[in-house]
Amino acid sequence: MQDRELYKQILGLSSPWSVASVELKAVEGEVHVHVAHPRGTKFCCPECKRELSCYDHASERQWRHLDTCQFKTLLHARQPRVQCPEHGVQLVSVPWAEKSSRFTIMFERLAIDVLKVTQTVTGAMVIMRTSWDETWKILTKAVDRGRARKVATPMPRIGIDEKAFSKGQSYVTLLVDIDNSTVEAIADGNNTESGTACFSTLNESQLNAVEAVAMDMSPAFLAAAHAVIPLAETKIVHDRFHVMQHATEAVDKVRRREHRELKQEDDLRLSGTKYVWLTSQENLSDKQSERLEAIFYSGLETGKAWAFKELLRDLWSQPTSVEATAYFKQWYRRVIHTKLEPMKKVARMIKKRLRNVVSYCDLGITNAVAEGINSKIMSIKRRVGGYRNRENFKKAIFFYCGGLDLYPR
Repeated sequence: MQDRELYKQILGLSSPWSVASVELKAVEGEVHVHVAHPRGTKFCCPECKRELSCYDHASERQWRHLDTCQFKTLLHARQPRVQCPEHGVQLVSVPWAEKSSRFTIMFERLAIDVLKVTQTVTGAMVIMRTSWDETWKILTKAVDRGRARKVATPMPRIGIDEKAFSKGQSYVTLLVDIDNSTVEAIADGNNTESGTACFSTLNESQLNAVEAVAMDMSPAFLAAAHAVIPLAETKIVHDRFHVMQHATEAVDKVRRREHRELKQEDDLRLSGTKYVWLTSQENLSDKQSERLEAIFYSGLETGKAWAFKELLRDLWSQPTSVEATAYFKQWYRRVIHTKLEPMKKVARMIKKRLRNVVSYCDLGITNAVAEGINSKIMSIKRRVGGYRNRENFKKAIFFYCGGLDLYPR
């Protein structure tokens, strides 16, 4: 009697359900709790909520519950069925588990917490003592549940970026809510079609509410934004990180060419200096700063390219887009009259999309949130050794980065 009352409280059961018996199987390390209801109890049709007499019972089912000390706790019951005049014979819902689940709501909630902390299915299954398939199904159901509950709200500032799914040219495109740091949509590939698919997940009200879109200088994403987002040309902000990445790569191209030429004359001044030029000036160590300064004042082309790269960084500190445009034009005139072909190529590229580069000064957004999410996704991929299944990869992204309400109720 005490055992039955104890487990009634543990399971949170209320009328008409009660614990009929409790069975301890010490050798198997399990506690089996059998739940029943009184004869003559009426139940509601799950479709129309009409109260009806019990028609019959389905075969006994078993649900995994939270462990009792070191013992697995398994709940047993025969689910009632009702015969509804409108909907026919229906299986009655039980208060301790969701439809078609083999776990109680309390167990699923704990499993979701463990998945969040461990960030791996394997780690969670070891702690929860479940199989890989069982644990993955809990994750999948949580994502489906969360996405079904998702309410379409305005997202004034969004970002779009690509993420490598596996080695080679295999990508997914992510649409990110910058203000909430959440992934809102995922599409296969990194082309115009995938960008369009992501933007098209927003309803008309959300599209009209978009004030700024951060992206790299990908022509594909640019075309997608123009195709879907109203007045996109005034809202696009080419991410400064990617623009500066192009400039940094240009400096490295200048260094590599000049290093080859100097080596032919047994001049090794640029040997081992790659990261001196690639690192932002404020992040250089004292030793690196001394070496950079020594080479810079020797008049090498690499030093000149680096100086132009550093000057370009000031573009994003201008108060307005008008002042940023004037600053760029001065920078452009100086670069274009040099022999630094890689830097000139970058200058022309920026000039072509200048309006959406300097728009940062008015709209003030970057894709830093998307980059942060990419880092989180990479961390998750490393922990599990990658995802062979693309759909599983997308489910994991939504679970860990979707900001979803994952828990059963």
